[in-house]
Amino acid sequence: MEDLQAFAQQVFDAQPFSRFLGAQLTQAGPGTAEISLPIVDHLKQQHGFVHGGVLSYLADNAITFAGGLAFGGNALTSEFKINYLKPALGSVLVARAHAKAVGKRQAVCQCDIFAVRDGEEILCAIAQGTVVPATVNP
Repeated sequence: MEDLQAFAQQVFDAQPFSRFLGAQLTQAGPGTAEISLPIVDHLKQQHGFVHGGVLSYLADNAITFAGGLAFGGNALTSEFKINYLKPALGSVLVARAHAKAVGKRQAVCQCDIFAVRDGEEILCAIAQGTVVPATVNP
């Protein structure tokens, strides 16, 4: 488990976009991942809510980590969809993903995204995606 967590953290640390946004991999295990992101002004849209693209980033990345960790290696998202449920307002976003079904060539994963507001987690988006093992050659 420690090797898996260390592998996941190494992969996450190598993501320039995640570093740019200020995201953190807060948990990782076989088929699970949690990513948190502080809510700051430059991540918001014109109404003061977190931009949907930021929520999509969290869903995509958490789903890919959950699927990749279920495979035990690097992975890529093949597809995903997201449903926005409530405006994301608060101090931090938390994306929790887990693999629901894992085969040899794909893993289907789900992700819940919460906005933490006044210490309470409010579900603001749900996503589902398919993850495939990564190949080195693009």
